[in-house]
Amino acid sequence: MGYGNLAKMAQQMQAEMARAEQELQQLKVEGSAGGGAVRATVTGKLDLLSIEISPEVVDPEDVEMLQDLVTAAVGDALGKARKAGEERMARVTGGLRLPGM
Repeated sequence: MGYGNLAKMAQQMQAEMARAEQELQQLKVEGSAGGGAVRATVTGKLDLLSIEISPEVVDPEDVEMLQDLVTAAVGDALGKARKAGEERMARVTGGLRLPGM
């Protein structure tokens, strides 16, 4: 394989990675806790977009439970977004583990 082919392949992979990055920015992933009582939405780039809390779980006497539910919902959404990102990048890199990806 010549240098020209290698450079062309690198450019193609770079373009595919840029496309995958754009897809991840537009991807919205929802995580939930408490049977859906708390929902968090994040992008595929791990930006938190929103948190929705059902009024019935808001108990001034048990703020700690609500905090735990919010933390769990955000963690669930972030985990799903990370997995989606890894899957998209694996498609681009052919499963190779490249540093920083």
